[in-house]
Amino acid sequence: MPATSTESFGHSFADPGLLARALTHRSAGAPHNERLEFLGDALLGMIVAEVLFQRWPRADEGALTRARAELVRESTLARIARRLDLGPRLKLGPGEMKSGGHRRDSILADALEAIIAAVYLDAGPDACRSVVLAWFEPELDQLVVGKVEKDPKTRLQEWLQARQHPLPSYELLGESGSDHDKTFQVRCVLSVPEVSAEGEGSSRRGAEQQAAEAVLGLLQA
Repeated sequence: MPATSTESFGHSFADPGLLARALTHRSAGAPHNERLEFLGDALLGMIVAEVLFQRWPRADEGALTRARAELVRESTLARIARRLDLGPRLKLGPGEMKSGGHRRDSILADALEAIIAAVYLDAGPDACRSVVLAWFEPELDQLVVGKVEKDPKTRLQEWLQARQHPLPSYELLGESGSDHDKTFQVRCVLSVPEVSAEGEGSSRRGAEQQAAEAVLGLLQA
């Protein structure tokens, strides 16, 4: 891994140890970035909610919620992490290095959240907010108020309700991977019409969304 610079990701760290910890995956041993990730997730949600509230003064709660979900989801965070070239800077254990962990969406997203917390602890809320908004500016500029699509589970539920059909059920088929990097397999099942499809993701909710998307594809085919 390249040497960690104190000038990284749009912030000059007074305490480079915070950045080093944020870039250290659990597989590489302690101290690692999981506690920072916890804090960064909360900070990110607050910063994104605030900026959407300010930018979209006429948007209702549903539009704001969908926009926030679009911005803070794993795939968006991983895309930003790649844009920042975060992957090569990660400190991973031998197993994760061998399996290409520096390219995995879940690891990249978690590390990005950990860096957010590291900036906050290093320099306070104003610096943290400035860094996050700079990272997210391209994504924020692409959002159109009221035009962010609802998530697949919501769209499927509304499709069924409009036709007075029973709501879907989601069955957990299995889990694989280590405790800190699980993959979930889920099946979405409809009774009317009789349709089912499977999905997988790094969280059960993510797997359910993938399965719902697959069912919607079958219904609209």
